Amino acid sequence: MKTTVEYDKDFYGWLLENAQLLREKKWAEIDAQHVAEELESMGKSERRELVSRLTVLLAHLLKWRFQPAKRSRSWRNTILTQRIDIDELLEDSPSLRSEVGLKIETAYEKAKLRAEDETGIDQRQFPDTCPFSVDDVLDKHFFSNEGGAQSDR
Repeated sequence: MKTTVEYDKDFYGWLLENAQLLREKKWAEIDAQHVAEELESMGKSERRELVSRLTVLLAHLLKWRFQPAKRSRSWRNTILTQRIDIDELLEDSPSLRSEVGLKIETAYEKAKLRAEDETGIDQRQFPDTCPFSVDDVLDKHFFSNEGGAQSDR
């Protein structure tokens, strides 16, 4: 490691120094090992954010489906906000789109627990696998209804 600021001692200073070294193309002075680790970490962080947003969205879709008498503007707006945020995340990182289908099942397991906490409905009452397709989840007009899809149009 050629940088003057140590990764373990001053992370922020290390970031600034390595960013400057990259701009100046001083390849030999860059802390390449730690830079690579941080870049990989950033990718994991993007995937975690996707799962987190999908979890909130799916929990609210479950609540919408299983507690129709309690539907509220707040639930509707949470569903719409999460979709907007997911869309922005996918716009910023288009290659993350291929992860959506893979991450829905993980997010759904978390969503069932969250919906159980928020509704009092035992999570075993929810379907074992996600009842919503990727297209449904991302469709800004799709809302869930026991009898099938409900549009907000």
